[in-house]
Amino acid sequence: MKLYDLKNGLNPRRVRIFLAEKGISIPSEFVDMMKGENKAQTYLAINPMGLMPVLEFDDGTHLAESIAICRYFEELHPQPPLFGTTTLERAQIEMWNRRMELEIQLPIQDVFVHLNAFWAGRRPQVPEYGRVQQARVLERMAWLNRELADRPYIAGDHYTVADITAQCAFVMGKGTGSKIPDDLTNLIRWFDLVTSRPTARA
Repeated sequence: MKLYDLKNGLNPRRVRIFLAEKGISIPSEFVDMMKGENKAQTYLAINPMGLMPVLEFDDGTHLAESIAICRYFEELHPQPPLFGTTTLERAQIEMWNRRMELEIQLPIQDVFVHLNAFWAGRRPQVPEYGRVQQARVLERMAWLNRELADRPYIAGDHYTVADITAQCAFVMGKGTGSKIPDDLTNLIRWFDLVTSRPTARA
């Protein structure tokens, strides 16, 4: 088994933190996007999307998408439970994880892609759309700040995959123009809490 990884990628970081929380260590191979290794035919044969992460099994089977990979390892290693333990808890964590993907992660990525000079000439940029998404990010941060007024973590009293998704998004945002405003004290408290975990640097 091997994980095709990307050092600074948001989604690969999700998997690394998840595995670290589980205490799981597997071999990995970093793919260099700057050198175009993800566009080489050898890698496209592994994942035609040209993206990371990808989990490669010993029989040659490949599993892409970060949450799919996390779910696979949750089934094998249920402790600590990062997707929940009861039917309702699993559904609630799924709800919050999807909210973090759609309402936090995606707009932060859009701001990065459409307003950051790093992507100039690499991907089509629509600055007006980036500014719209920037405003949306601030609105969603304020919403999440209110939600965190009465609980320590995104989905309740325990650290879950929803926290992993959100913390990876905010780590990206911190360096790409979507920093958490100083007045959102609940969100800052949560971010300090999750990024102080030993696994946060995985």
